[in-house]
Amino acid sequence: MKLSAKDLVLCGMFAALTAVASQISIPIHPIPFTMQVLAVYLTGIILGYKKGFISIFVYVLLGAIGAPVFTNFSGGIQSIVGPTGGFIIAFPFMALLAGYSSQKSYNKLKSAAALILSLVLCYTLGTTQLCLVTGMSISKALKVAVIPFIMFDLVKIAIAYIIGLKVKNKVKLGVS
Repeated sequence: MKLSAKDLVLCGMFAALTAVASQISIPIHPIPFTMQVLAVYLTGIILGYKKGFISIFVYVLLGAIGAPVFTNFSGGIQSIVGPTGGFIIAFPFMALLAGYSSQKSYNKLKSAAALILSLVLCYTLGTTQLCLVTGMSISKALKVAVIPFIMFDLVKIAIAYIIGLKVKNKVKLGVS
């Protein structure tokens, strides 16, 4: 895939948008409520699956090398290998699925299913890593890292879907 200068700028802008959205948070332990998920979905829906994946992958790489792009201005490899790293690792794949569903499916039900599937992937990777790193039981991890977030994340999916499709249809970004 050859990226134009415009594509690179868009990927960088959406990586930056995700970094900003990560700072909008309500700190609770061990997983804070943030707007990262909303930004990840918007990125995939607006940029499409290829550029959406690249954009969020760049965001994760920036954080992994120490740029303070994650929640509470954190960064570094410890964020990736720590208790909440599984959620971060899932973000590029969430953007990929969101982008794919917005590009390939004109059926709202199929798009919604793909977005929910990507959220399940995030919860699965995040919960697994939380359990492995902390020694927490699966049921306790689900109680602290999944159940409190389900309704909020479903609302974020709906908002991202509505806004993302409107932006994508109004602005020609050369999504492919």
